[in-house]
Amino acid sequence: MHTKVALVTGASSGIGQTTALKLKSLGFTVYAAARRVERMQMLADAGIVALEMDVTNDASMQAGIQEIVSRSGRIDVLVNNAGYGSYGAVEDVSLDEARAQFDVNVFGAVRLIQLALPHMRAQRSGTIVNITSMGGKIHTPLGAWYHGTKFALEAISDCLRMEVQPFGIDVVVIEPGGIKTEWAGIAADKLLDVSGSTSYASQARAMAESMIGDASRKRQSPPELIADTITKAVTARRPKTRYAVGFGAKPMILLRRLLSDRAFDRFMRKATGISGQSS
Repeated sequence: MHTKVALVTGASSGIGQTTALKLKSLGFTVYAAARRVERMQMLADAGIVALEMDVTNDASMQAGIQEIVSRSGRIDVLVNNAGYGSYGAVEDVSLDEARAQFDVNVFGAVRLIQLALPHMRAQRSGTIVNITSMGGKIHTPLGAWYHGTKFALEAISDCLRMEVQPFGIDVVVIEPGGIKTEWAGIAADKLLDVSGSTSYASQARAMAESMIGDASRKRQSPPELIADTITKAVTARRPKTRYAVGFGAKPMILLRRLLSDRAFDRFMRKATGISGQSS
């Protein structure tokens, strides 16, 4: 039996960091990738290989996969966790920022899949884990580009799953709900920077508060919950195709399925506090 080899992106904090540590504790050889390698010293101290990788830079990704294969001879698990939330009104968000959101959340993940697949096909096994969000199944105000990337990654994962099944490769989607990480604060700051002084300012302020206010933070789930779910999926003989976990994930996805578009719009406007806001 060989030691399984895993690559986890976005590993400098939150879900990625916790997942890397969890996989290491289970005996995996773990490569943790992020742009800020200095933030992964704790992982390096735990025996995890820290890779400097920018998922918007093709040479960086190629070098990372090559290093993994050169050092370990294989790659068994790819966890595409790198991502961020770009919020702001569609009217306000520049197309350069929109492209950047897709570059990180979609094209970076897909390029790593392309680079890992030849090795997984050769060994006739592997698991690709794409971290989407409950935001890949629902929509929230002022989050068009973020949700667009998550909807896209959900669809790509479904198509990919059928393509690689004959080669013994599994594709798993993880759909987190509200999680205690840096994500919400970064998304809220970006939202206020983009739309905090435009015609959508009052909506932006309400939405930002719904992201980072005390009421929201108290209900968020710990990143360990997502790490445990990822490890459950990659160690299962036959993993589920999707795992919706964390605060609000299952009920929100179910609610979206049950409600009409306009009924869900009304619910979401009220839940985020933007109901009646226009300027």
